[in-house]
Amino acid sequence: MEEARTPEVLGELIEERANRLGDKRFLRFKDQTFSYRDMDRFANRCANAFKDLGVTKGDTVSIMLANCPEFIHLWFGLAKIGAVEVPVNTSYKGEFLRHIVDQSDSKIFVIGSEFLDRLKLIEQSLTKLQKVVVVGGFTKEQAAASSVPMISFEEFFNASENPVDIKILPSDPLSIIYTSGTTGLSKGALGPHRFWVVVAQKMLECREGGKDDIFFTFLPLYHFNAQCLTTMTALIAEAEMVLSDKFSASRFWDEIRKYKATQFNYLGAVIPILAKQSPKPDDLDNPVRVGFGAGCPQAVMDEVEKRFGFKCLEGFGMTEIGIPIHVRVNDRRPGSCGKVLDIYEIKLVDDEDNEVPVGEPGEIIFRPREPFTMMLGYYNMPEKTLETYRNLWFHTGDLAKKDKDGYFYFVDRKKDALRRRGENISSFEVERAINTHPSVLESAAVAVKSELSEDEVKICVVLKPGATLTPEELIKHANDRMPYFAVPRYVEFMESLPKTPTERVQKYLLKQAGVTPNTWDREKSGVEVTR
Repeated sequence: MEEARTPEVLGELIEERANRLGDKRFLRFKDQTFSYRDMDRFANRCANAFKDLGVTKGDTVSIMLANCPEFIHLWFGLAKIGAVEVPVNTSYKGEFLRHIVDQSDSKIFVIGSEFLDRLKLIEQSLTKLQKVVVVGGFTKEQAAASSVPMISFEEFFNASENPVDIKILPSDPLSIIYTSGTTGLSKGALGPHRFWVVVAQKMLECREGGKDDIFFTFLPLYHFNAQCLTTMTALIAEAEMVLSDKFSASRFWDEIRKYKATQFNYLGAVIPILAKQSPKPDDLDNPVRVGFGAGCPQAVMDEVEKRFGFKCLEGFGMTEIGIPIHVRVNDRRPGSCGKVLDIYEIKLVDDEDNEVPVGEPGEIIFRPREPFTMMLGYYNMPEKTLETYRNLWFHTGDLAKKDKDGYFYFVDRKKDALRRRGENISSFEVERAINTHPSVLESAAVAVKSELSEDEVKICVVLKPGATLTPEELIKHANDRMPYFAVPRYVEFMESLPKTPTERVQKYLLKQAGVTPNTWDREKSGVEVTR
């Protein structure tokens, strides 16, 4: 008997799973539990609620919520009517926040009540916004003072659970997820339904995941990672997922054991942080079979795998292209992020797009072998889309090497982006925020190596003639204007920035210099940033 085809449209996938799996548990969050049928019912309710607000196929809706079941209900509801979800990083404020909501053309903004003060600061410039849905309640005073009409989530959610009848194709857009701008503002990767489904399917194959797995994530739902690599993966596997509110090293294994999780996903410094916890007699007594992610040093990986008894499976990917390179449970090489998956093409090239020899570092360029298995383009940025697709290949801006057997090894970032604790940071946006200080003439943000892998942010600052400024004052200014993870750890005041004859800052020189005797360290000075 031929196996049933997996629907490649998210709304159809949810409905098919609900009809077949019914009361099987799909989602757990703290003490809340939701079956597959619940997920379909609540998705229908959100779909009808959005329709009642005038949202139609192709419209965009921003969601700024901490991890919670409502986030998934809203996302699934938008998928059912062919509207486009725009998840917003909950650390964003000021220009970072305004840019995403405005540039995405969002008609509706669903926001947690704890973030309303941030919305208040920018609402006058959000001219396309028609309604704000508040999760967590708001006061009469807040509603009266808002220039955009507000309704509570409870009022919004009081809608029909009847299925909606809207034709959606696998090629239709599902989401816009913003990735860091490297020489400009953050870009919104417009991802179609089929792309998300195929990535989740391929990850299941690599990780040998199935219906008996319990997928655990503490990563934020505003990331591609938690949405596609946990939520979608669990949905396709006909399995269960557990959503945690945040990563806590001290409670991590207690949560894993409580929920009997068999797989979890991680980024960056998570595995090194777990390795630094004091050994316990029951370290091996846990149900985890697979941890999947990226950025863990091999020596730490070896130590953690032996101590806790699971396998770390790493890959290379981006929001724009999914995960085209990945290891498999029984096919790993030390330090490698795996081989190219069968539905993609990868080359390593020099600056002129010539392929480099085996063993030499080159930029990873990419293209799919099947339709609609990567982003459709950067939303409202056609010139950036074309720029990235030079010579009909998507240029990742990342460097890797390949051995003679086809295993890839990540080397470094080529482009001027920073990555800290699992978050991508636009140096352009950091610099713009720093440069708003009245004493600052110009600045350059660069990555310096962290003891936890990935990067720390260093800001090199030139003051205006005669101006004075302390690092503490500058960090306070930064903390008020950017997400906590983007606030620089290191500050160095300089007479001038190194530049080319055409006045471009030579950031590679600043990166090479790293932490110098003149560099101030926020952490060593005990200056804390607020979230």
